[in-house]
Amino acid sequence: MVDTRPKLLIVEDDPGLQRQLRWAYDDYQLFIAGDREEAIEFLRAETPDVVTLDLGLPPDPDGTSEGFATLEEMLRIKPDTKIIVASGHGARESALHAIAGGAYDFYQKPVDIDQLGLIVARAFHLHALEQENARLVETPAPDDRVLGRVVTAAPEMLKVARTVERVAATGVSVLLMGASGTGKTLLAQGLHQASGGAANPFVMLNCAVLPEAALAAELFGVEGGEDATSAGRIAPAHGGTLFLDEVGDMPASIQSRLLRVLEDRGREAQGAMHSARIVCATQHDMKALIAEGTFREDLYYRLAEVVVAIPPLKDRPGDAVLLARHFLTRHAAALNPTVKGLAPDALAAVDAWPWPGNVRELENRVRRAVIMADGKLVTADDLDLPVAEGEEGDCINLRAAREMADRRAIRRAIARSQGNISGAAKLLGISRPTLYDLLKQYGMQG
Repeated sequence: MVDTRPKLLIVEDDPGLQRQLRWAYDDYQLFIAGDREEAIEFLRAETPDVVTLDLGLPPDPDGTSEGFATLEEMLRIKPDTKIIVASGHGARESALHAIAGGAYDFYQKPVDIDQLGLIVARAFHLHALEQENARLVETPAPDDRVLGRVVTAAPEMLKVARTVERVAATGVSVLLMGASGTGKTLLAQGLHQASGGAANPFVMLNCAVLPEAALAAELFGVEGGEDATSAGRIAPAHGGTLFLDEVGDMPASIQSRLLRVLEDRGREAQGAMHSARIVCATQHDMKALIAEGTFREDLYYRLAEVVVAIPPLKDRPGDAVLLARHFLTRHAAALNPTVKGLAPDALAAVDAWPWPGNVRELENRVRRAVIMADGKLVTADDLDLPVAEGEEGDCINLRAAREMADRRAIRRAIARSQGNISGAAKLLGISRPTLYDLLKQYGMQG
């Protein structure tokens, strides 16, 4: 009989406390790990929604270094996991540091089982709400969403989305190039959904997070293996999409094996990967890696029949505000329903910030701000952002500079006013007919 109870992972090296906690959680499927390696194994194999984590793990039981390393690795593998960290007396600073690093909550040692039980139950409840709200989140205006889930109104990103839509039906291999946090995984999923294999699996493998042997086993399987993963990720992708994230970090030995598989696929019509679409992503300059000799040129041309360059968020005027509103709606529903929007200083701050961490940084800041906000509107202070004034530009020609400034101001005003032309005109300090004239003059959609 299938056990449908929620999965709870306890990471604790004290055997006595392990026994105490084991008896306290009959309502959950319980997994107990005594160190980081065991905890990561359980996280990968069982994908628990909630984890309690003692920061004092071996080989640093009296410190916090191993605990923080475990927290960081867990959130990298499964970002939506609710991790509750243990804090000893006088260690509140470490607990708050863990919260800032992505932990959901903390509990004080010595453990009060009833209190911890309430925190755990609340974490499971919140996780369930977030999953539901992810499905029911308010849909942006039609022009703000492409490829199903990509929120954008910037011409630069719309061009990327249209390119992905065009190549989706062709079956060619695609390489998505962009900095960390620009949305490469989201675009890969959108490509899969727009392809003829959308009903088949989308199989993802991150080439940067696993050691070489583990990556080889994940990709190619283990000869003579009997478990569900022994065949690797290639066979399950049959008919669907095999997404190789951070392909630029793939070790040389695995590059050679993958190239052989791709060449065999070209010769054998019935090969396991014959009908699997290959999509890769990287934040590296692949031509530079080839020049350095760390990536095979012949494999590159196999994987990059079409290369799609994804612009950073700072080069997508107006998108930061659109995305900030989108993320606020999603997270406020689950984390702080009293929050209803962004204050004017927050809008200005979001618009002006260069977003070095791209969309991922934006979502993290908005999520944190929703939690920290005291009122109905998130402020720039809640976002931990300064409000910068003015714009920079290198254009010397006055007419070209004016047009460039007009275009950027119009895009931002329309984004801030959520597509309302009257509201955008008011922000710009012009009449609505004048704004329509400018939209027509510059060939911009209104």
